[in-house]
Amino acid sequence: MKHTLVALAVLGFGASAAQAQEVVKIGTAAPLTGTQSHLGKDIENGVRLAIEDYNAKGVTLGGKKVKFEVMAEDDAADPKTATTVAQRLVDSGVKGVVGHLNSGASIPASRIYNEGGIPQVSPASTNPKLTQQNFKGTFRTIANDVQQGLAIGKYAATKLGGKVALIDDRTAYGQGLADEVEKAVKASGGKLVAREFTSDKATDFLSILTRIKAQNPDVIVYSGMDTQGGPMLKQIKQLGMGAKFITGDGGCTGEIIKLAGDAIGPNAYCTQPGLPLEKMPGGKDFNARFKKRFHTEVQIYAPYSYDAASAIIEAMKAANSSDPAKYAASIGKVNFPGVIGTVAFDAKGDIKEGAVTVYQFKSGKWEPVN
Repeated sequence: MKHTLVALAVLGFGASAAQAQEVVKIGTAAPLTGTQSHLGKDIENGVRLAIEDYNAKGVTLGGKKVKFEVMAEDDAADPKTATTVAQRLVDSGVKGVVGHLNSGASIPASRIYNEGGIPQVSPASTNPKLTQQNFKGTFRTIANDVQQGLAIGKYAATKLGGKVALIDDRTAYGQGLADEVEKAVKASGGKLVAREFTSDKATDFLSILTRIKAQNPDVIVYSGMDTQGGPMLKQIKQLGMGAKFITGDGGCTGEIIKLAGDAIGPNAYCTQPGLPLEKMPGGKDFNARFKKRFHTEVQIYAPYSYDAASAIIEAMKAANSSDPAKYAASIGKVNFPGVIGTVAFDAKGDIKEGAVTVYQFKSGKWEPVN
């Protein structure tokens, strides 16, 4: 009987100790199925690694030890699904959200988060409108389309020939980036000889490319995702077009190389916001730990999602609370060394250090050139 009482006492003590640990859920939303799932999973894995790191270090808020948990949702890269997912995250009691991938998902979802009082930090959505809505809890850890569009347009106009044909996928991301590219091409003395659009579900671009071929451009700019960029490169080769090709971060991946096959070569270029992974201050260590943990390569956005999750948790630590009403304002004041560099935001919620890197396809991979 004595042994039983002792055992119950120990069990009772253990239960109360466990209850003293507060579970804090961090949401993440991105396409986890479909053609963009490799990018969505990249975001989710970056968040998971950050949360595992903070849990290993131990975080105490308001006198209680906190255990962070990830709640991952699939927005299918669809604006309508994104709002449903956003509402589900808010209703489930997450204290912050890292997401979404696509600007077309982030922008409508941001209104749901704003109404629910939940901070959102996107690691990938680049459309300027996201942070122009004056939502106090909306941030991003990646450079926006104004910066990236300027880099693409200027490079196309001054380094790749000057006569530019522009294609976008009509998403908030694709069209928004293309608009900035067009401005930059003209401002840099280039000539826009064609502007066409497709969709983010298309696979046949022959009619568009045939019209563009008649204009004899020096360079084709594609503003969209890798799942369209790869087949587009194949069809550019099929039509015997000698134009150079440049795309933004949505196509600056290993996946586009696989999809394009032998149609990709040294005439292909792309851009990514931020520094190359190997040149990021924390990039080398992050890359090694990421590959060891998930047995896969970093696509693009994992470092940005890691730092986005870190920004949320650092703000909680600064406010000594996981209550969004208490810590949200602290996100705008964070300043810490992240994987990508110094993580700090301007008054709108954009990352302060918005570098953009141009890459060229060489020796089977994307090599930074500028």
